Amino acid sequence: MIETPAPTSLEEPAVGSRGEAPRANVPMNRAMKIIAVTNIKGGVGKTTAAVNLSYLCAAGGAATLLWDLDPQGAATYTLQGEPTEPVSARKLVSGKRELPEFILRTDYPGLDLLPADLSYRNFDVHLSERKRPTERLLRMSRSLRSAYATLFLDCPPGISLLSENILRAADAVVVPLVPSPLSVRMLAQLRDFIADQGWTDLLLLPFFSMVDRRRSLHTEIIASTRADFPMMLKTEVPYWSEIERMTLRRAPLPASSPNGPAAAIYRSLWAEVAGRTGLTG
Repeated sequence: MIETPAPTSLEEPAVGSRGEAPRANVPMNRAMKIIAVTNIKGGVGKTTAAVNLSYLCAAGGAATLLWDLDPQGAATYTLQGEPTEPVSARKLVSGKRELPEFILRTDYPGLDLLPADLSYRNFDVHLSERKRPTERLLRMSRSLRSAYATLFLDCPPGISLLSENILRAADAVVVPLVPSPLSVRMLAQLRDFIADQGWTDLLLLPFFSMVDRRRSLHTEIIASTRADFPMMLKTEVPYWSEIERMTLRRAPLPASSPNGPAAAIYRSLWAEVAGRTGLTG
């Protein structure tokens, strides 16, 4: 485990989080960037993206932490994380325990892991019991800022109070998008929600995932979506068995097959994300 810094109060006044206080008040020069990898739907390559992007961020020299917020724990499993004690969502939200107490080292220099826990399925319940519940995640992350340049969030699917916490805390939201009409509809809803909230500083970074260019529907939807959503990243992640095997190998693709075509695709994706967020590619 990582040495725990001095606790930070979760009840202190909010520093410019979205909602109760204007997002414009958030210091834009804060040391740590928060990048959420999320999608309302599951099974779209979300965890694969989170693991590979966080690995590449760390490989570039930035102190990086991946927080697995999905109670299913796919990212924790892939990075071979073995928590020494349960990571209680209730104690984290209440401030009785601090995030750094549960951080694990991975086998990869510069990349640490906050493992998932089954109690995360009740995150919404514990958040709803606190003051300013939509700002809680941002406050919890303060104890990490002195140690890490980048915090990646591997988010659970669905729409919830935790989802709103994530959007309020993040600097950028990376959205894996399967080329289908329902996925495009979800992206439009997310874009409109962010616009309605006035979160002009929140970067929306969608990319196409699980792409099969042999399917005419995929080709058509990709073309029309790129016309409607200019923020789409150029990199497309194909529907390859090599990528699916990552969870069998339990290692990021650039680590297990550094010269493979799948690793090259995620390097390209990371270069775009890093460029858009101002991080080192």
